[in-house]
Amino acid sequence: MSSIEGSGFSQIQRLFQFRIKPNADLLQAISEAVSAEGISAGVFVSGLGALKRAVFRNLKVFPKKYPVTNEERLYLEVTSPMELVSLTGWIAPKAGGGVEVHAHFAASTVQDETVVTIGGHLTEGTICGIKCVIAVLVTEGDSFQANQDKKTKAFDLFFNPRSSMRS
Repeated sequence: MSSIEGSGFSQIQRLFQFRIKPNADLLQAISEAVSAEGISAGVFVSGLGALKRAVFRNLKVFPKKYPVTNEERLYLEVTSPMELVSLTGWIAPKAGGGVEVHAHFAASTVQDETVVTIGGHLTEGTICGIKCVIAVLVTEGDSFQANQDKKTKAFDLFFNPRSSMRS
């Protein structure tokens, strides 16, 4: 397992699903929903619906030094109707308090009578269309946490040593 930096197990508590209103910012609505339910740890298991605007953030080049800056990223804005076809990522308690929501998504749209799918990091500015339905598998929050990675200087997921053993 020399290529694995960390791992852990979490007990599954419940499945939380919610529907987001049209014209709502997808990332803000997700943060609002998990906060309202007191969720501090979980993984996204589903995301579907329609989007009227999406902002995809992707890495253009690997940086020579960290942290990654906007010069090394591409922000692609799409304003045509899209189908949200995938939402992945995690929700974790931050080491210093609060909750970190880290999500990536894929959406398909029609370009020149062909369906194309685009994916990237979910950022603010992605707006729900007709509806979006999100499902979160809520887990115990003591087996992992979000903290700043010393190498990349970005928030990442870290596992507590005791969570590496199965109960």
